[in-house]
Amino acid sequence: MTRRLAQVARKVGVSEATVSRVLNGKPGVSDATRQAVLSALDVLGYERPTQLRGERARLVGLVLPELQNPIFPAFAEVVGGALAQRGLTPVLCTQTKGGVSEADYVELLLQQQVSGVVFAGGLYHQADAPHDHYRALADRKIPVVLINAAIAHLGFPGVSCDDSVAVEQAWRHLVSLGHERIGFVLGPADHVPSQRKLAAARTLAEESGSAVPDEWVARAMFSLEGGQAAAVRLLDQGVTGIICASDPLALGAVRAARRRGLSVPADVSVVGYDDSAFMNCTEPPLTTVRQPIEAMGRAAVELLAVQIGGRTVPSDELLFEPELVVRGSTAQPPRG
Repeated sequence: MTRRLAQVARKVGVSEATVSRVLNGKPGVSDATRQAVLSALDVLGYERPTQLRGERARLVGLVLPELQNPIFPAFAEVVGGALAQRGLTPVLCTQTKGGVSEADYVELLLQQQVSGVVFAGGLYHQADAPHDHYRALADRKIPVVLINAAIAHLGFPGVSCDDSVAVEQAWRHLVSLGHERIGFVLGPADHVPSQRKLAAARTLAEESGSAVPDEWVARAMFSLEGGQAAAVRLLDQGVTGIICASDPLALGAVRAARRRGLSVPADVSVVGYDDSAFMNCTEPPLTTVRQPIEAMGRAAVELLAVQIGGRTVPSDELLFEPELVVRGSTAQPPRG
């Protein structure tokens, strides 16, 4: 019991005495705090006291495209914790290959009468993907927040890391080291964040009097293997620096270079994107552009909570500044 009190108190950010008052039905606790404690019980897997079981927690869907990329569990932790503090219970929906689709998850969430949905990656990134399930949420007036760039005209508010700034930071870093042949490993052609990154890169190159030719742009599925295959094509073009649209893609690029007998960073420099868990533990430690996950996740929950409270929010996109983290995978290009 003591351990349970401590865990719930830590999750909600209140004292153990406050948790005890809620569990025992004592007065002196605000409705918001009381609901947050009950939601934390659900999130942590504890059974509610008998007298409180009839009060169903307000549910919020948290839809993720995968859990293999560490950036998505990181978003889940931030968003889930912020929801619990507001008395909302996250329902984690993770897609797997050949498993439940995003549209199926949305249908299940609608059946559960969720109070809202947060998408942290999904088909809203892809212009050519089906989007009918988003329209179903809009038609039902379910509050929705999208994390990271979406296609136009969906009409939902969103929070995003600024892709243009991220590419500018990575590009200027490599240029400052002396790189002139800089390639890109990006997502599919209809992937909106990748489109933004490429547009920013080409603008930067044009301003500096150079260019990003098509053969220096390789498309890949977001995985280590995809990054490896794409990087092989770039290495064939003689690039000395590679900017990737995710950390797993960057790790794939490092692997591709090594299998060519090349050294990272002596022969090829690699920059990732996200600064997901353990990127400082790779060999070499990965230079990457960090997404401000904590700020983005909390902003997403704030936008959702405002909508759940009955107020409207602009269907704008809030842009958050990334941060270049320089480690050991970038250096001056080889001479000669």
